[in-house]
Amino acid sequence: MTATRPAPTARPGLIAQLGRFVAVGAFSALVDFGTYHALLALGTWVHLAKAISFILGTTTAYLLNRRFTFTQSAGGSARFAGFVLLYGTTFAINIGVNAVMLAVLPQLPFRTSLAWVVAQGTATAINFIMLRTVVFRR
Repeated sequence: MTATRPAPTARPGLIAQLGRFVAVGAFSALVDFGTYHALLALGTWVHLAKAISFILGTTTAYLLNRRFTFTQSAGGSARFAGFVLLYGTTFAINIGVNAVMLAVLPQLPFRTSLAWVVAQGTATAINFIMLRTVVFRR
């Protein structure tokens, strides 16, 4: 008896992928944002809080995007290596943009949240393009 592999699923089109990416991103952003503010409320150093929240949000996003957005089954270790490289880069960009925004924004009640939004937006744009064209390409 021979084992059969499941047929690969068709890759969703750009609009479908973008819609799923936004939905997954919104959920992952809630994980990131919630963790960031919870850690800040506990007195965690702002840059450490951002680093931890980014890692948790990013891991959530990767797992959900792999399953629902860029639905592919092949290339596990190579894809994961691409993910690590991409997210290592966007990790540095995200933390850096957050730090720059905290340095340049005036002392507003929502300053920390605004810095988070700008850093997250920058990383999200980079991630979608790189996930679609490099990590999960066919």
